[in-house]
Amino acid sequence: MPARDAPSLEKGPEHATLTVETAERRLDAFLARQRPDLSRSFLQRLIHQGQALVNSQPGKPAQRLRAGDQVSLTVPPPEQWDLQPEPVPFEVVYEDADLAVVDKPAGVTVHPAAGHLHGTLVQGLLARLEGLSSVGGVLRPGIVHRLDKDTSGLLLVAKNDAAHRALAAQWQRREVEKGYVALVKGYPEPPEGEIVGPVGRDPAHRQRMAVVAGGREARTHYRTLERLSGWTLVEARPTTGRTHQIRVHFAWLGHPIAGDATYGGRTPLVGRQFLHAAWLRFRHPRSGEWVSLRSPLPEDLREALEALGATWREGLPTPNPN
Repeated sequence: MPARDAPSLEKGPEHATLTVETAERRLDAFLARQRPDLSRSFLQRLIHQGQALVNSQPGKPAQRLRAGDQVSLTVPPPEQWDLQPEPVPFEVVYEDADLAVVDKPAGVTVHPAAGHLHGTLVQGLLARLEGLSSVGGVLRPGIVHRLDKDTSGLLLVAKNDAAHRALAAQWQRREVEKGYVALVKGYPEPPEGEIVGPVGRDPAHRQRMAVVAGGREARTHYRTLERLSGWTLVEARPTTGRTHQIRVHFAWLGHPIAGDATYGGRTPLVGRQFLHAAWLRFRHPRSGEWVSLRSPLPEDLREALEALGATWREGLPTPNPN
């Protein structure tokens, strides 16, 4: 299929002036809460470069802030974005004129961002698909939802703006059904249930998420598929879509996902988090008919289960037909 002409973005510096509502111990911590899309180390570099002013004076990372202080932040462009098609490994499991569903391998970032400018799924989509929606912006053409870099499995892509808006509306109404397979430490009790805990930025570790007071509502249904030696294979069905939601919820329960170094699941069994988006179900934006798709476990996850002597063989239930 011919490559789509890639968009380019003349990205200039971003300027913002922020008012400090309550006293803050550190300028860099304040900015990290205001701009969770930027790493704290990147913000510290900006402060050292004079890009963060406190009451019109250059700030310092550890500077204390008082209520009413005015903080001005300038974020220069990392470079001129020019998205070009690139060969990126993934499989297209469904495609028509309106949408595609791809099977993303672990290790592939979904869209370009600071530190991940090339080799993303978006650049692969530009090379493989003819036409992508523009609703998500120039850096996220076609992207209706995301998966973490080291989570594998099914991801929905819109090929035109009408399809994107219709699919996004289904997501907002929580009509899209998603099923994941995860291997978690220990034995969750009860064997089947719902994890309910608001998810937000971890105040102590800004690059992580956590269950925190004031976070956004998050719900994850789960059921045990098989108990193994020290581990449990579960099916997880999130009804909300918060960042790192499944990983955070199981870690909060004391059962982190195997291989998830960020949330306490380190193990030699697998080199990345054992989390796979195994099935996806949604209404087609044009016909209104249900589309149900599945993805088998990747080889690295199958090998981990074999090492544990698992007998489960991808017997996920059929998504709700109603």
